[in-house]
Amino acid sequence: MSASVDFQLQLYRTMVTIRHFEERVKFLFLEGIMPGTIHQYQGQEAVATGVCAALRADDVITSTHRPHGHAIAKGLTVESIMHELFGKTTGCCRGKGGSMHLGDLEKGMVPAIAIVGGGIPVATGIGLAFNMKQEPRVAVCFMGDGATNEGTFHESINMGAIWSLPVVYVIENNLYGASTPISQTAKVAHLADRACAYGILGVTVDGNDVLAVYHAAREAVERARAGDGPTLLEAVTYRITGHSRRDPCLYQPEEERKQALEREPLCRFATALLAAGVDQVVLDAIMAEVDAEIEAAVRSAIAAPDPRPEDALDGVFV
Repeated sequence: MSASVDFQLQLYRTMVTIRHFEERVKFLFLEGIMPGTIHQYQGQEAVATGVCAALRADDVITSTHRPHGHAIAKGLTVESIMHELFGKTTGCCRGKGGSMHLGDLEKGMVPAIAIVGGGIPVATGIGLAFNMKQEPRVAVCFMGDGATNEGTFHESINMGAIWSLPVVYVIENNLYGASTPISQTAKVAHLADRACAYGILGVTVDGNDVLAVYHAAREAVERARAGDGPTLLEAVTYRITGHSRRDPCLYQPEEERKQALEREPLCRFATALLAAGVDQVVLDAIMAEVDAEIEAAVRSAIAAPDPRPEDALDGVFV
C-alpha cells in the first residue's frame, strides 16, 4: 500500500466511527428513544472518509439529506452530532437542524441541505467566494446520483467550469435515487461522463475502496487549489441500509444485495489491512474505543437539557 500504515488506520477509524455511529442511531430511532427521522450512510463510508482525508481543515463541504458520514469525516465530534440528533441545544446546530440539516462552519461543513441538488449551487458559490478573496481553499459538494438529473447540477457545474472555480463535485452513486435504479433515469455508462459537456475532468472511481477514493480526491483537490478548475468525481458505491429508517429495500434484487454485502467497504478495508500486516488486536482496539466514545455521547445527549421555548428566538435575524 502506498499510504502509511498510520494514515490507513486513521481512515479505518473514521470508517468504523461512521458505521458504528449509524448502527447505534438506527436502534435509538427504532426504539423510539430519538425523535425525528434519518437517512443513513451504511455502505458508503469509504466515500466521505476518502474525500475528506484529502482536504485541509479550512476547506468547506456541502452535504445532503444523508449527512452523518460527511460530518464525522469532516471532523465534527460524535458528541456534537449525537446531541443534535436528540434536539439538544448542545448539538452542533443547537438542536435546530436535526439529522438532515446538521453541520458546523467552524469545522468546514455547511449545515446539510436536504433538498436534492440544493448543495450544488451553494458549493459553487463558496468556490466563487474563495476565488474572489484569493484564498487557496477548496469547496467539495457531496450529492447522490439522483441529484445529477436536477437543473441545479447542470447550471452549477457549467458556472464552476467557465470560471474555473476550486470546486470538487462528488457524486455518491449508490445506484438508487430513493427506490429508483439509476439505470432508469440516466443513459450514460458513468455519471462522470457528463463532465465532458462542460469541458471539465470527469473521474469514476470504486467508491468502496477508500484508498482509491482518497487518491482520486487528492488529485481533484490539488487541481482545484492550483486554479485548474473543477472535477466531477463519481464514486460508485452501494447503500446497504434503507433509503430512510423504515425502508425494507425490497426494490434491491437479492443477488445484487448479496454481492454488495460481500464487497462493502469496511470489511474490505479491514481485510486489506490484515493482509498488509496489521494485527487484528489493533483493529479490535479501534472498534472498542469507537464504541465507548459513541456510548458516552448517547449518555451525555440523553442527559443534556432540552431546549426552552425562548431558544426558538436565538439566531433569528429581524
